[in-house]
Formats: sequence, C-alpha cells, structure tokens
Amino acid sequence: MTLPLEAGGVLEDARIVFHTSAPSRCGLPVVWICHALTANSDPEDWWPEMVGPGKGIDTLRCFVVCVNVPGSPYGSESPASLRPDGRPWLLDFPRITIRDMVQALSAVRRHLGLQHIDRLIGSSIGGFQVVEWLLAEPDLFGHVYLMATAPRISPYLSACVEAQRMALEADPTFRQAADIHGGETGLKCARAQALISYRCFRCYGMTQSEPDPDTLFAGRAASYERYQGEKLVRRQFDAYSYYTLCYALDSHNAGRGRGGVAAALGRIRARVTVIVIDTDMIFPPEEGRLWAGWIPGVQLREISSDFGHDGFLLETAQIAAILNE
Repeated sequence: MTLPLEAGGVLEDARIVFHTSAPSRCGLPVVWICHALTANSDPEDWWPEMVGPGKGIDTLRCFVVCVNVPGSPYGSESPASLRPDGRPWLLDFPRITIRDMVQALSAVRRHLGLQHIDRLIGSSIGGFQVVEWLLAEPDLFGHVYLMATAPRISPYLSACVEAQRMALEADPTFRQAADIHGGETGLKCARAQALISYRCFRCYGMTQSEPDPDTLFAGRAASYERYQGEKLVRRQFDAYSYYTLCYALDSHNAGRGRGGVAAALGRIRARVTVIVIDTDMIFPPEEGRLWAGWIPGVQLREISSDFGHDGFLLETAQIAAILNE
C-alpha cells in the first residue's frame, strides 16, 4: 500500500502483514485485536491463554483479525525492511504516528471487505490505535474494549520512552552499523528499563526476591533484567524498529486537531468498556477513571493484578469474564 505519513512524506509500496483466524469471515462476528509494542499480528502467539479455539476470544466462533503495525519488524514495513537499493532502512526510516498505523488498519479492513467490526480490542499502544480508529471511523464498531491505555501519552510514559531511546543512542554501534544488528546492547538495556515500568513493586517482590536471607549482593532481579533484554533480541526485534515505535508512542494525542481530548472522546458513538489495572504504573486507575468519564455511556471495569501493566497479558480469566458479560 501507499502510506502518506502525518509527519510528512510517503511510504511507497509499504508491506502490511496481518493474521486472520479463518480464510474468510463466513458470517462470523468480527473481533479485531490491536497489538502492543513488541507483539506481532498473531495473537495466539502472544496472548495464548486468551485467543484460540474454545478460549475467551474463540477463533472457532469469531473471525479474529490482527495487523502488524508499520514500524514493527514482524513483517510490515519497518526499519528492518529493504529499500529499493537493497539496503535496510535503519535510521532513515521515516517517523510513524499512531494515526499512520490506523491508516494501515483501515486499509486491511477494506482489503478484507469488512463493513462492520463487532468487537475492537486494544491494550497499551494497541489501545492508542483503538482510540484513534474510533474517532477516524466512528460508525464502524459495535463494542470496543480499551485496556491499560489512554487517549494521550502522559509525561510519565514519555519520560520512560525517552530513557529507552537514550539507552539505544548510548550504544556506539547504533548509529555506525550497516545492518539490522546494530544497537543490540542498547536494545537490551532499553528493554530492561521498560520492564520495570511494565511490572510493579509487588511483582518484583513476589518473583525476584533473593532465596537466601543472608545474600551479600542481591542478584536475582538483576539477572532477570538481563534475561529479558536478551530475550527480546533473540525474538529478532531490532533496535531501529524499537526506536521508531518509541517515537510513535510520543505522537499519541487523540485530541490533536479535535478540540482537545475531552471533546474528542465526547463524540464517540460506539459502546465502550474501559478496563484499568489496579497496579498499572504506566496507566494508573485514577487516570483511567478520569478520561473514561468523557466517553458517553462508558462502562468502567477494574481488574486486580500482581503484575502491573503486564496484567493485560496475564489476567486472562478476569479479562475473559468482562469480554463475555
């Protein structure tokens, strides 16, 4: 597809990868899932306890769609993609916004011939996409679920994102490399920083406490942080795509050009359920309760988790109960 970019420029012949749970809709209700920062277009891969045959989002009873957003290295156009001259984009890849991502979602919808989406679900940056899509095509959706997200990036999250970009920039190979493996040490550090905000004090206390009461130097949590950084690199995620997606996070403002966030949310016509997590440090419940009140007829649900923001991935029983009310 040709993707005109909000920040200027155009991505020509942009490749967009998506998954569906069946070759065609076949009369089934459509459930569209928008993925989070480092996930891909296969929700059965990254949300296996929630999506699949007989699960909370039943792929035998629903036509499930998920698109890999531009900027992500898992198939769609990204810094890892090759330009016409055969070299990867790397740092030359243009800035992508959340609204650009929504353009890609809408293009896939039209490609699939879908005139209505029965359920639209998004968490974290996936929720950013959901808010934007709700405002861009307001009559398209039935029931919408916004989990662990917000209509505008907060100063706290923007600061977290900048710290991660600084980790990438501090790796000398990030700007010097000629291939996609540049900046891998910086990426490990950025991921380790991010994980601290994804989890919470209670989670680390439960899972990373030292087993020996006489430990001289604490090391278990440190080892876990290094493991998580290594794990992301092994998943073939690259520093340049991470950098691009971090800037996309900073672009999120549903009220831009719409009279502010409250005015924009007040025009939503779909049925909306907002789900907050009691230990989420990135999108705390008090913030969610505030902006949810600007959506007409909204339902607000709070779930309890020991895992902070990552509760949206792990508290599948609580989430499934809400989806199936």
